[in-house]
Amino acid sequence: MAENPMLKFVVRSQSYPEKRSAGERAHDFHEISQSFSTEGAESQAARCSQCGVPYCSVHCPLHNHIPDWLKLTAEGRLREAYELSNMTSTMPEICGRICPQDRLCEGNCVIEFSGHGSVTIGSVEKFITDTAWKEGWVEPVRVDEATGLSVGIIGAGPGGLTAAEYLRAAGHEVHVYDRYDRAGGLLTYGIPGFKLEKDVVMRRVRRLEEAGIRFHLGFEVGRDATLAELREKHDAILIATGVYKARAMKMPGVGTKGVVKALDFLTASNKAGFGDAVPSHEDGSLLATGKDVVVIGGGDTAMDCVRTSIRQGARSVRCLYRRDRENMPGSQREVQNAEEEGVEFVWLSAPVAFEGTEQVTGVKLTRMRLGQPDASGRRAPEPDPGSEASIPADLVIKALGFDPEDLPTMFDDPGLAVTRWGTLRVDHRSMMTSVDGVFAAGDIVRGASLVVWAIRDGRDVAEHMLAYLKAKAPKRQQVAA
Repeated sequence: MAENPMLKFVVRSQSYPEKRSAGERAHDFHEISQSFSTEGAESQAARCSQCGVPYCSVHCPLHNHIPDWLKLTAEGRLREAYELSNMTSTMPEICGRICPQDRLCEGNCVIEFSGHGSVTIGSVEKFITDTAWKEGWVEPVRVDEATGLSVGIIGAGPGGLTAAEYLRAAGHEVHVYDRYDRAGGLLTYGIPGFKLEKDVVMRRVRRLEEAGIRFHLGFEVGRDATLAELREKHDAILIATGVYKARAMKMPGVGTKGVVKALDFLTASNKAGFGDAVPSHEDGSLLATGKDVVVIGGGDTAMDCVRTSIRQGARSVRCLYRRDRENMPGSQREVQNAEEEGVEFVWLSAPVAFEGTEQVTGVKLTRMRLGQPDASGRRAPEPDPGSEASIPADLVIKALGFDPEDLPTMFDDPGLAVTRWGTLRVDHRSMMTSVDGVFAAGDIVRGASLVVWAIRDGRDVAEHMLAYLKAKAPKRQQVAA
């Protein structure tokens, strides 16, 4: 009887691809981890227990067939592993790089619960799809016969791109509108290259362009066309803009020069990485070089900012977070990477004022203590009286999260209903907004969330839009006749 290639977790320890040394990687924006070798990927995939209830798949928003493609990888059937992975995800190599696996698939791995260390799912996912690109297994989008119907998608982030792929494959004409000069949304301009190199995103965009999807870049709805005008051009519209408005802070000195928004800082850095001229780097306003940098926040965006500041040559980098390490929302792996690279975390601290007149010179902070759990289940931070102190800062980066922009006003369509949080209100049975034929998906509906959820929402909304367009097609044909 042939030996079972799986269940090797009892004899084989957990292993991740080797990271470059902190001293080396802190000076460039290349990804910090090497990729698995074929032998390494097969060896780690074989640790999967093939459990009866795969919690990894259950806790993956896309419900990827993780145990199945791990088994195929362990057996050396990499092309089949890729094809199975590709069935549920339009961007598996991107999710493999940036998903917080420690909170999703790997964090819910059965053998993690047993103390053996989870299967390194994300690294295997990245490996099999990178191998597919290298070997030419990633095929062009297969486009069905033209339907004569047209779709407009507002937003070229992961949700919009996912929906565009499924709608184009069904034979619809697809136009994608985005305010930036490159497609990809936060994948392109929000996430630094050391987590996601931009060639990985651009090759996905090129594949969609080659499928006939038309991108209208530098296009702002409300400025270049109203929502009503786009509805006249297309048979259905998808709003997948994400949420981009920085969450506000109210305290003395918040308007001082040198207190900047996280997304402005990251976008400038990513543009520089593309080789673009970046005036805010030339004048130093969004550049950390030689400065004492303070980043406020504890999520993944804050981690992106502190690690970008290190690479830009900051004199010092501190991260202020009002809770402790165990209660922060960002990835613990990212915190570890940041600490290795020289970031200092000031836990249980919150800013109360920004010092300086013409230019920020410091942050006045107060120490915090944790009280009773709040609605999120985490212990709520409370100021510790009499514990105020100051730390120097030439650049303060606010990374407190994002809120929706006022789309009804921006798009010149007051009929577009929103929730009390400012997100778009949709009928969750159809994902349609209050405006007929206008759908919405991703962060603009659910609030700031993960890339993998945007991909899931893009997949789901495409299904609803296909049903809507199918019902519309006979009417179109009758009018044409």
